[in-house]
Amino acid sequence: MDYKIPLFNLNFDEEEQRAVLDVLVSRWISTGPKNRELEDTFASMLGIEYGLALTNCTAALHLALKVLGVGEGDEVIVPSLTFVATANAVRYTGAKPVFCDIASYDDLTIDPDAVENSVSDRTKAILVMHYGGFPCDMDRIMEIAGSRGLKVIEDASHAPLSEYKGKKLGTIGHIGCFSFFSNKNISTGEGGMLVTGSEEVYSRAKLLRSHGMTTLSYERSKGHSTSYDVVDLGYNYRMDDMRAAIGIVQLGKLPADLDKRSAIRRCYLEKLSGAAGVIVPFEKHDGFTSNYIFPIVLEDSDVGRREAVREDLHKSGIQTSVHYPAVHRFSIYNDDNVRLEKTEYVADNEVTLPLYSGMDGSDVEFICERVKRILE
Repeated sequence: MDYKIPLFNLNFDEEEQRAVLDVLVSRWISTGPKNRELEDTFASMLGIEYGLALTNCTAALHLALKVLGVGEGDEVIVPSLTFVATANAVRYTGAKPVFCDIASYDDLTIDPDAVENSVSDRTKAILVMHYGGFPCDMDRIMEIAGSRGLKVIEDASHAPLSEYKGKKLGTIGHIGCFSFFSNKNISTGEGGMLVTGSEEVYSRAKLLRSHGMTTLSYERSKGHSTSYDVVDLGYNYRMDDMRAAIGIVQLGKLPADLDKRSAIRRCYLEKLSGAAGVIVPFEKHDGFTSNYIFPIVLEDSDVGRREAVREDLHKSGIQTSVHYPAVHRFSIYNDDNVRLEKTEYVADNEVTLPLYSGMDGSDVEFICERVKRILE
């Protein structure tokens, strides 16, 4: 159906069209100069040394785990309230994802106490996800990792330019991974980025990105090399220059986009203040975030009531979503027999309301009035 207010809307205009056309005219459409420009610009905006453009964030997570030595028989601590790719990437390496609960209904990020209690002799890494662009308790996470000799990977898919105590998310752990999927803050259709402050990590990830080959086609075409060797078992995780060109334009728009999202979030908080039956996660958070989504959690509810609320909103022309089904409940993972009370309640009772920079106050007021009326 056509929604009066969709969940998300692309922040695209003629700039993205021109950027793609320029790449087509250049006749170099695979990994090339636009990839390098995107990598350098993104890394600079985060204040970190190295960025590596990839096909998607799942590839970034996979490479991060591989480069940090995660493999068969290892365990990686992960949240369950996340997109399934966070856990799937662990499985790709032959390791086992160990699922942890969230901190609370107000804080939907991974619970550091649960992380600490989940560390075993087989634990190799902690993979956190900054839900909605809001930071995990990275002081505790890094303290736990440091005391046990563990690596930390940040799934920052939701969090470009989000901050934790003055540091950009994705730059605090050993490796940060970002998504440029079509509904993210930075949209290239498909795409992602791995960032790190380690030259060794960057060099290995770059090698694995393209079949373990010592040089890329673009480098050879420019006379920088005439041959190549294959020195490792790599993958085809390269981004093409058409998507990279879109990403460069999107990066230029990102600061203004995030300012508008912040204003929309403030409007939501004002309109939902005092609303009965609603928890607004991260309501008291005052740091700078990307505000990727606006989640609410219904109180004293169940999945049937949540779906009835969503259906009523849809009938009013308001598109909603759920972030996320609990990963540990999926058929591929439910052999683990995990019980995560807070995660399961949120998975059954969370509703994601529309949030994008093209919204205005009247849209938010319309949504909030409908939410309050339905819950009454």
